[in-house]
Amino acid sequence: MTGVLVMGAGAVGCFVGGLTQLAGVPVHFVGRPRVLGALRKHGLRVTDQDGLDRHIPPLQLRLHEEPPAGLKPDLVLLCVKSGATAAAATELGLTLPEGTPVVSLQNGIANTPQARALAPQLHWHAGMVPFNIAELAPGHYHRGTGGALAAQGGAADVALAAWQTALAGVGMKLKLHADLAPVQWGKLLMNLNNPVNALSGRPLRDELLERGYRRVLAALQEEALDLLDAAQRPVAQLSPLPPRRVLKLLRLPTPLFRLIASRMLRIDAKARSSMADDLAMGRTTEIDALCGEVVRLAHSLHRSAPLNACMQALVEDWPRRRRAYTPTELLAAMGLG
Repeated sequence: MTGVLVMGAGAVGCFVGGLTQLAGVPVHFVGRPRVLGALRKHGLRVTDQDGLDRHIPPLQLRLHEEPPAGLKPDLVLLCVKSGATAAAATELGLTLPEGTPVVSLQNGIANTPQARALAPQLHWHAGMVPFNIAELAPGHYHRGTGGALAAQGGAADVALAAWQTALAGVGMKLKLHADLAPVQWGKLLMNLNNPVNALSGRPLRDELLERGYRRVLAALQEEALDLLDAAQRPVAQLSPLPPRRVLKLLRLPTPLFRLIASRMLRIDAKARSSMADDLAMGRTTEIDALCGEVVRLAHSLHRSAPLNACMQALVEDWPRRRRAYTPTELLAAMGLG
């Protein structure tokens, strides 16, 4: 590959883009001044729970506040938050050559169709990042959970196949799917823990070891699964257990959960949801791309999703509250006490 453009150098963009550069591919990072300033000062360090610890010096990073004019990348990784999809897609459409492949490595379901509608001359692929990435320090991004990247495409997609080969050289798997929608819905179910984790104020592992928080997560997932069944939309299994069995696991008493869910709990102490960081820094969250997507699915079926709507309201009310919920408080706020 002659070059990759990362549009949105946040946690996902820096980690995946960093791995891509470590694989020997030239990478251009487009991001916010805060992130770019840290990268210019400290360079880019990527670490993970399996012992990876690599550093790219500042002078080896190609950093931009907007896509460089005249750049013709083999592949673009769209890593902006969901709320910035429209602006980013429009900018890419005005900058990149026709037919440039773009992979959306974003949470939610609707980003790729939205981007394709705004820049139809580009070749859009849905993508999925299964693992948690936390910014531990300026310029330092850490993967705290496992899983393989996924994208919609096949062997005929030359840029994706080349990226897949490059990532394999640094130990990262990329799985290509003819239809990514079931995988995206499976990831969305998992991501319904993001607002629970954010409102708990705790690291991911600590939060999952509290049965009250797990009960809230199980209720959110069950509501979504019921709607997906009604809509006859398949959901990929992204964990060792099928989604319905995960609900039973989450509701177990904590001693049993800890014993049976050892693989689920393979999360290091540094891991937290990106939504927790967004709340802490006063940024707009992606709650509408998660719980909001479940609510929209319900409306399309002329039904309601009261639990996911309630969780969305709690997250949106955070600037007024600014105090973490105990398990009992969150259960009561969700009407599950």
